[in-house]
Amino acid sequence: MLDLKALTEAVGELDEEKVVSELTAFVASNPTEQDAQKAVAACQAGMAVVGDLFEQGEYFVGDLIFAGELLTNAIDVLKPVLGSETAASVGAIVLGTVSGDLHDIGKNIYKSMMEAAGFVVYDLGIDQPASAFVDKVKEVKPAVVGMSGVLTLALEAMKETVDALQEAGVRDTVKIIIGGNPVTKEACEQIGADAFTTNAAEGVKIAQGWVA
Repeated sequence: MLDLKALTEAVGELDEEKVVSELTAFVASNPTEQDAQKAVAACQAGMAVVGDLFEQGEYFVGDLIFAGELLTNAIDVLKPVLGSETAASVGAIVLGTVSGDLHDIGKNIYKSMMEAAGFVVYDLGIDQPASAFVDKVKEVKPAVVGMSGVLTLALEAMKETVDALQEAGVRDTVKIIIGGNPVTKEACEQIGADAFTTNAAEGVKIAQGWVA
């Protein structure tokens, strides 16, 4: 029988070897899909621990990236016993680095952590014009739009994107979160976003609050 508490701890401690071996043995025991869902939830709880330790300064950016990869591997091990229920996500997010900015480390960490929290993530990539966000929002009708940028000029691109969503008549259908080095409370208000963060773990909690 899989020890869910120990699994959560192993993910929180970034012990990939233990996580994979425990889950491999678990899958070999022919579990039900419901049991596999509990294992996913235990892994997600471990990711929350990672996020907390990052906030406390005990883990660093590299640890967050590794945790995202660890979680992807864990889900891959469980895939044979996870049925279609996994598709019942908590919500969707359209995510991208805005026009003129080519940075994606922060965006990729946030993507991994949002997927770990059960969101379906539509990642547009880097240097994305406002029109790309508008088109994707119209297509997939997400709950959240996430915009990332590291350069100061990204703030202007974020404002242009929010304005474009407004003009397209879809601004009020989504919550918008912005992230990256230059974002501040003042910038968030000026841009017209609903929230800002410079911390991926905090950003996940904000999004979870919106879809709860």
